[in-house]
Amino acid sequence: MVELKVVISDPEAFKKPYLAKVRVVGEDLPYDADVKEGYKMPVARVGRALVERLGAIHGVVTIRMYKPGTRERVNARFKVEIDESIPENEVRVSSDILMDKVGASEAEGEIFRARSWRIRLRDDVASKLVGLKIGDSIDGSIVGLKGCKLLVTGGSDSSGFPMIPTISGGVKKKALLSSPPGLHPRERGERVRKTVRGNTITLETVQVNTKIVYSK
Repeated sequence: MVELKVVISDPEAFKKPYLAKVRVVGEDLPYDADVKEGYKMPVARVGRALVERLGAIHGVVTIRMYKPGTRERVNARFKVEIDESIPENEVRVSSDILMDKVGASEAEGEIFRARSWRIRLRDDVASKLVGLKIGDSIDGSIVGLKGCKLLVTGGSDSSGFPMIPTISGGVKKKALLSSPPGLHPRERGERVRKTVRGNTITLETVQVNTKIVYSK
């Protein structure tokens, strides 16, 4: 069975961040095995006006929830479901998720356009990515983003060895590194020989990093 974790980064979300304070309320929303295991994103019901203010054009948001009586916070990503009946200062999420995250049926929180999120793919869908290289583009519909293109920017195998754009194929080998990916130098001019993967997605790849491509 082929399985991949795909990380999607939204570079535009960093440019004009907008954060709104909200009341997070639990209700009976889907929280099945696919959601728990990351094959589907959990749903958040949100009013249209708030979604537009957030600029969440891809329908994915981050909700930061605070545990009642503390300033301890937990972030979770949600797929937006617009509901005109929801007040603008409120969002609705699965009661089970809310209990898991903060141990309560309601919580104070903040919501903003998601900067990155992850989805798991398996079987035939995941197989479509095998053989692609860093720098290749894929249709965003493969991860539920219709009308978008995703650029493959990197990845890693089950041991955490990163893919390197300058090494062809899916081989695993030692390489002398002086910069990311694979090495974040602690001092100027540092060079370290480390194990890395080539630039091609293989059956040994477990995570693929991508970013949304915007036309200029």
